[in-house]
Amino acid sequence: MDPGATGGLICGVDEAGRGPLAGPVYASAVVLDPDNPIDGLADSKKLSERNRDRLAPLIRQRALCWAVASASVEEIDALNILQATLLAMRRAIEALSPQPGEVLVDGTHCPCIAIPVRAVVKGDSTVAAISAASILAKTARDAEMLRLHALYPHYGLDRHKGYPTAAHLSALRVHGVAGIHRRSFAPVRDLLSRN
Repeated sequence: MDPGATGGLICGVDEAGRGPLAGPVYASAVVLDPDNPIDGLADSKKLSERNRDRLAPLIRQRALCWAVASASVEEIDALNILQATLLAMRRAIEALSPQPGEVLVDGTHCPCIAIPVRAVVKGDSTVAAISAASILAKTARDAEMLRLHALYPHYGLDRHKGYPTAAHLSALRVHGVAGIHRRSFAPVRDLLSRN
């Protein structure tokens, strides 16, 4: 165990943005304060945007510690999306202070870290700290996609957040591939191969 880790603290970790064709993948790590609970935590995908935006500042205020990190489009293309996601998770966990004694990660894969870690399938629905991490990762990524939308308005990132919707695929065909796109993802790779 990491000598800086605090035995009793449990950290929840989740990601946002594995499936999109554009933008970084984000991860968050959260250690909740058991004496300062937050009502309404749930898997970010099951919450409305309004509820996510309401909960995110509460999590940042009330958690014992939290961190958000990302892996870039370049890292996604170099490593693959799974490894880039695990890298973002590791960055978020390592940014926590104090370090937790155990890490619970949503899903089936765990980053390689010095702290005991285990995967929890559907953890974003069953573990409050993972739900909180899910919300912070999702709101941080959505904010980044809105920032990118201002730079690349013709792709419609404000609506689909980079996911492979019909509108996004159509915009890619019309406007071509930009530096924000993941070239290793099949729809983008196929477009590039035709040019």
